[in-house]
Amino acid sequence: MKIGFNLLLWTAHVEPRHWPILEDLKRCGYDGVEIPIFEGTPEHYAELGRELDRLGLERTVISLFPGVEMNPLGADAAQQQGARRHMAWILDCSAALGAKVVGGPLHSTLGHFSGDAPTSDERERAIAFHRDAGDMARAKGITLVLEAVNRFECYFVNTMHDLNDYLAAVAHPNVAGMYDTFHANIEEKDPIAAVAAIAPHLAHVHVSENDRGTPGKGHIDFASTFKALKQADYDGWITIEAFGRSMPLLAAATRIWRDLFPAATEVYSDGFTLIRDGWRSA
Repeated sequence: MKIGFNLLLWTAHVEPRHWPILEDLKRCGYDGVEIPIFEGTPEHYAELGRELDRLGLERTVISLFPGVEMNPLGADAAQQQGARRHMAWILDCSAALGAKVVGGPLHSTLGHFSGDAPTSDERERAIAFHRDAGDMARAKGITLVLEAVNRFECYFVNTMHDLNDYLAAVAHPNVAGMYDTFHANIEEKDPIAAVAAIAPHLAHVHVSENDRGTPGKGHIDFASTFKALKQADYDGWITIEAFGRSMPLLAAATRIWRDLFPAATEVYSDGFTLIRDGWRSA
C-alpha cells in the first residue's frame, strides 16, 4: 500500500511555485502525490516529473471531461471525437509526467445532466469509448481508473455496483475502478460492504472525509474501510483528496462555502497518520 496526496487542495495546475508543498509532503512521509491535469502541455508535465523524481515522489493523475463538446456519452460524432482527443491529451501529459495511474470521472462530462437516467445507447457509446481509451492507455503503460461520483455531479455511474457492472462490460485490462469514501458515504446503503462490490476491478482509493476536510475529523468509518480493503486484498494507492477555499473557481465547483480545517498542514499531517496507523491496525 502507498500513501498519496491530491494537489487539488492547493491548485488545479501544479507549477514551480508549488514545489515547496511537494517537499513538505515528502518530509511528512508520503510515497507520492496526485497531480491534476486540467491544462498545460506534455513539456510542462515532463518538467514536473523531473522535480518529482528529484524529490523521490511517485505520482498518479486526476483528470476529467470539462465540457459537453467532449462528452463520451454524447450522440454527436463531434462529441465522440472531442472525447478521444481530450483523452489522448490527458494520456500524453500523464506519460510525460511518468504516471502509471490516471483516475477521475473519466466516463462523462462532470456536472452535465440529461434530465434522465443513463440510456442503453449512452452505455454502448461509453463502452466503445473506454475500449478505445484502454488501448490508448495500454500503449503508454497507463491504467485508467474510473470514479463513480455522487448523483449531484454525475448520472452515469454513482455506486460501486454500477461501476463494477460497467467495468465488467468494458472488459479491458487497462480500465479499472476507484473507491472514494466521500462519494460512497452519499450513495451507498452500506459504504463498507460496497468495497467488496468493486473489489474485482479496484485499482485506486480516495480517502475523503464526509465534508471533504481533514480525514478523521468527520464521521467516515475509516477503520472499517481499511479492514474491508485488506479483506479485498487491496494493495494499491490510498490517496487523500480534500478541498478548501484557496481557489475560488474550484471552491465553487466543489461547493466549499466555509473553512473545513484550520490549515492545510493539518489535512496532510493528520491524514497521513490516519492512513499509516489505520492500515497497520486493520
